[in-house]
Amino acid sequence: MSERPDPSTEPADALRVWFRFIRLNRRVIAAVAAELRELGLSIPQFDVLSTLSEWEGLTQQDLAARLYVTKGNVSGLIDRLVEAGLVERRAIPGDRRSHALHLTPAGADLAARGIAAQATYVSRTLGRLEAPDLQVLEDLVLKWRELARVDAAS
Repeated sequence: MSERPDPSTEPADALRVWFRFIRLNRRVIAAVAAELRELGLSIPQFDVLSTLSEWEGLTQQDLAARLYVTKGNVSGLIDRLVEAGLVERRAIPGDRRSHALHLTPAGADLAARGIAAQATYVSRTLGRLEAPDLQVLEDLVLKWRELARVDAAS
């Protein structure tokens, strides 16, 4: 059986880094999903609740844009969150077609608990990096984000 090469001695390769990033993303999502399940939430439900905790009063269309999904994808999810008593639709004066989305007290509480669960996970993992390493990672992620934005705009 051949030994794997030591990754720290290999020259940087964008595709290899990409695959590692994707695998890490899947691992992190799975870990966070498990923690959210303990609260009775799926990741899409949490995404809605946490977004509304920051941006109360969004329309479904605005919410879908913030979550990078279609309005149709959000519609059924919102219906279920309304039925569960976590979100409410409020009429927007002068706009008979759209409604503003707001968290109920139960929805705000669940969003806060989900955010706390994520903060705990981040503290146990990413939070263990030393400050200079965390700064380097943030700088690189911001550069990558800008490259992705430029690519999407072209």
